Amino acid sequence: MEKFLVTGCAGFIGSHLTRRLIGEGVKVVGVDNFSTGRRENIEEIMGEFEFIEGDLCDMDTARKACEGVDYILHQASIPSVPRSVDDPLASMHSSITSTVTLLIAAKDAGVKRLVQAASSSAYGDTETLPKVESMNPKPLSPYAVAKLTQEYYASAFSNCYDIDTVSLRYFNVFGPHQNPKSEYAAVIPKFICLMLEGKEPTIYGDGLQSRDFTYIENVVTGNIMAARCDKKLGGAVINLACGDRITLLDLVEKINQSLGTSIKANHELDRAGDVKHSQAGIEKARELIGFEPVCTLDEGLAKTIEYFKAIKD
Repeated sequence: MEKFLVTGCAGFIGSHLTRRLIGEGVKVVGVDNFSTGRRENIEEIMGEFEFIEGDLCDMDTARKACEGVDYILHQASIPSVPRSVDDPLASMHSSITSTVTLLIAAKDAGVKRLVQAASSSAYGDTETLPKVESMNPKPLSPYAVAKLTQEYYASAFSNCYDIDTVSLRYFNVFGPHQNPKSEYAAVIPKFICLMLEGKEPTIYGDGLQSRDFTYIENVVTGNIMAARCDKKLGGAVINLACGDRITLLDLVEKINQSLGTSIKANHELDRAGDVKHSQAGIEKARELIGFEPVCTLDEGLAKTIEYFKAIKD
């Protein structure tokens, strides 16, 4: 039977991956130090997988987590551009130190493949759209630099050792179980929860910035396809998204339409490190791992709104 390790298993993406794998009946081990992950994300599945509470910067924790593992889905990191601007050292350790420690433990344990969460923030503020993997990276924030460095380490380990790796560049992932209350919360859950309360969401800038918002089901599917891909991936970097984009003003309007409201956004100054436009080219994902989006923005937005409505009630 396959055995998967999910790092950051109590986080938003990690908890969704853990649920999917448990549902498939494979062996799952998860590790989290709860620096950003939440216990409530995994409470209902505790006992259905092996859980290790610990920090992957610690080699003993990493080695224990990798024992007997076939595939690693590496999500552990502090996932926030603004937070990395406030605390670049913490961003570095949560992404780079933990990844190198995990890679050493993984190659020593004979893990077949490590699939890791990379970030579209590596592209920076390029005017060319869609963003494709052959573009030169131009990271604008400490978070973007840290996630890009993860890619380089994964590629180097794939080149130097007997472990296959692949880095999936996520584009603005959203969905149920995302934390809307954090100071650094992602846009969609924060907007939905504020607007459910009749409050104005805050947009930093003019609202014409655009994003390739990607529903969580697409990311979960892409991760598992990458892990089980029958060809060597050799440190490849692959965009994982829907290949489309929407402005933040249009996003607010879509939420208004769904809620039957007419709430306007509050505007504040642009934030340091933010990118103006983001849209993925997904041809490489199609070619290498056979990926196709399984859920559109509108479908995912409807599911997410229903989730936050339910937990509010």
